[in-house]
Amino acid sequence: MAERPKGPASYFPAIEARYGRPVAQWQELLRERRAGRPGTRHSDLVAWLKEEHGLGHGHANALVAATMAEDAPA
Repeated sequence: MAERPKGPASYFPAIEARYGRPVAQWQELLRERRAGRPGTRHSDLVAWLKEEHGLGHGHANALVAATMAEDAPA
């Protein structure tokens, strides 16, 4: 039996089903947004996803958290 994802990744199947884009596309949008605006905070990205793309708070927060965690220096 496959282990269920934990943390932000647990939202990914619902995000893909509800908003019709793969998580990789959302992450690409977030990375483009951050690249064009150095110093952008987590909360700014969550607000942008909610306002510009209609995501719910939990889904937006999960995408931002997962993307920023992936991009953090090791």
